[in-house]
Amino acid sequence: MSNKNYLEIDGSLGEGGGAILRLSAAYSFLFKKPITIKNIRANRPNPGLRLQHLLGLKTLADLTNSKLSNCNVGTEEITFIPNIKNEIKSNISLNINTAASIGLLLQPIQIACLGFKKPEKIEIKIRGGGTFGKWAPGLNYLKAVTYKIFEASGVKFKIDILKHGFYPKGGAQVNCYIYPPLKTLNPINLTELGNVQRINGDIIITNQLRRNRDNIGTRIRKTIQQRLKRDLNVETDIKFTWVDSISPGVGVTLWAQSDTGGIISTGTILGDKRTSSEKLGNISAQKIISSIQNEIPIDNYLSDQLIPLMAYIEEKSCIKVSEITNHTRTNLELTKRFTKKDYEIVKFNNFYKIHF
Repeated sequence: MSNKNYLEIDGSLGEGGGAILRLSAAYSFLFKKPITIKNIRANRPNPGLRLQHLLGLKTLADLTNSKLSNCNVGTEEITFIPNIKNEIKSNISLNINTAASIGLLLQPIQIACLGFKKPEKIEIKIRGGGTFGKWAPGLNYLKAVTYKIFEASGVKFKIDILKHGFYPKGGAQVNCYIYPPLKTLNPINLTELGNVQRINGDIIITNQLRRNRDNIGTRIRKTIQQRLKRDLNVETDIKFTWVDSISPGVGVTLWAQSDTGGIISTGTILGDKRTSSEKLGNISAQKIISSIQNEIPIDNYLSDQLIPLMAYIEEKSCIKVSEITNHTRTNLELTKRFTKKDYEIVKFNNFYKIHF
C-alpha cells in the first residue's frame, strides 16, 4: 500500500498528548482507514511513545489482527493498517511490568469495539498495571460511569478487578469482558440533568495505610457525607474498601445517576501524603456538588469518552457540558479527519452543547 493511501495525523495537534494516538488507532480500525501518525507527543518534555501508549497500540493491533509498524518507547512516527475483515480474537492476555493505566490502555479498544460484529464475547486478561493513576480514568469510574452510558447505547463491558494496582509498582489483576453491539447503537442525548435521588461512592484504600486510631476511610466518607447533606440534602451510599496492593494508595470516585439517564461524577481522585483525609473528602464532594448545582448531566472526563461514540452512531446525538477543554477540542478535530459526520458547539451562559 502506497503512502498516499494513508491518512496522515499530526501527533502534536492541539494538546498533543497520548489521546491522539489512542483515538487515531481506534478510528483507523473503526473506519478502516490506514494511518500514519507523525510528531508523536512532539511538544512534551519526553517526546515519542511512552510505555502505556505502546502497550495500548500493540494490544489493539493484537486483538484486531491489524498491522502496527515496528515501534518502541520513544518512537515518534508509526503506521497502523486496520484489518478490514473484522477478524477479532475472542481472548488475549497482557502482562504489564509498570503501573501503566489500565483505563487508558482500554480506551482504544472501547472505541474500536463499536464496530465489532463477532465474537459475541471477548476476554482480555491483564496482569500488572494500575487500576488507578494520575490523569487517567480509574477502573471504578469506568465501571460506574463510562460503561453504563456505553451499555445504554448498546455495547456492554464487564470489568472484574481481582487486585488493585497503584503507582509506582502497579501489580493489578484485571479481567475485562466485551460484548459487541448486536444491533444499531442508540443515540446519546444528555442535555438535562433532571433529578438526582442518591449519590454513590467508592473509596479504595490499600492495607499499608491501616492505622489503629486513624481510620482513613471513615474520615473521608464522613467529610463527604457532611458536605453533601449540607449543600444538597440527598441520600448517599458511599463505601470504603481495604484492599491488598503492592504499592500504597487511596482512590475516590463519586457518581450519581439522574432520572434523565445522565451520570455525573467526580472522575477519579487520588490521595497523597500532602492531602489530609478531610481535604480529599471535601475535594471529592465539591466536584459533584458543582455539577449538580449547575445542572450538568455529564462530567468533562465522560464527555471526552462519549465523543467517539457520538461520532460513530448514525442518528443525531447531543450532550451538555460545563466547558470545552483543549482535550475535547482536539478529540473533535481529530474526529473530523475520519468521518464526514460534522459537529457543532453551541455556547450558552454557563454551559455548552455539543451536537453530532
